[in-house]
Amino acid sequence: MNLKKPYFWDLKKPNYISYILTPFTLPIILRNFFFNLLKKKNFSKIKTICIGNIYLGGTGKTPLTIKIFEILKKHNHKVATVKKFYKNQIDEQLLLKEATSAIISKSRKNALYEGIKNKYEILLFDDGLQDIEIDYDKKIVCFKINNWIGNGQLIPAGPLREKISSLKRFDALFLNGSNNNIHEYTEQIKKINPNIKIFKSKYRIKNIYKYDLNSEYLIFSGIGNPKDFKTLMLENNFKIKKEVLFTDHFNYSSKNLEDILNLAKNEKLKIMTTSKDYIKLPKYYKKEISCLDIDLEIENQNELIDFLIN
Repeated sequence: MNLKKPYFWDLKKPNYISYILTPFTLPIILRNFFFNLLKKKNFSKIKTICIGNIYLGGTGKTPLTIKIFEILKKHNHKVATVKKFYKNQIDEQLLLKEATSAIISKSRKNALYEGIKNKYEILLFDDGLQDIEIDYDKKIVCFKINNWIGNGQLIPAGPLREKISSLKRFDALFLNGSNNNIHEYTEQIKKINPNIKIFKSKYRIKNIYKYDLNSEYLIFSGIGNPKDFKTLMLENNFKIKKEVLFTDHFNYSSKNLEDILNLAKNEKLKIMTTSKDYIKLPKYYKKEISCLDIDLEIENQNELIDFLIN
């Protein structure tokens, strides 16, 4: 079941609810303790790069995985993406299948053996930094600048799978978006891990020319951070009159979609959603609903290429 993110997760400091929930973080603490003791396997026959997070959901892993795939393909590397199969993450699996050479498997280890069998040079794992079996050659952790680490607490008291101190075990970090606090964050990161590579990225709408910015829109989404989708549209001068939110990876029923169509029709609004939502819609509804074609722009891309290849 997908749950809506509690509001207090993204407060600057823990509130009383966080403190009440602190004892329930013990399973995560124990899991992370034993995770660091376990010896994970390194696969020398193939290069492995994992793009994951420690902030639960909505950090832009999948768009970054697709972007890195495109970069490596452009540099003539035989590369595939890997996604562990989860029934409630069909949207991300479909996106990877559409945009990349994707291996979807119930086990990341099995996917790795499949990659070796098919003679790929590099495998890009979308998620899996907390996998207990694999020691990746390079580990990339993703954050949205506007959320950063939220209240800094572990699940369920906060949004973190691991404490911020875990940055010392990663090779690179992506900060997506823009924020006046970015210098403060980079200083915090470097204090924990002076050797970590920091990359900055932002989203750009590629197909904005297709849309009438004088029209009014109803937007809907079922993603980890819907605020980013709305902010991107507002920054590009879209007029948003209604917003309908669902939980991350939401599986839309015909009734959900009919309700959205009727609401838009009654108020004479055009409908927009994200590519992650759009890809899993039945074909009939795609006639009435548009989606943004978004490109991930990486500020220091040449440094990233050196990091990935060397």
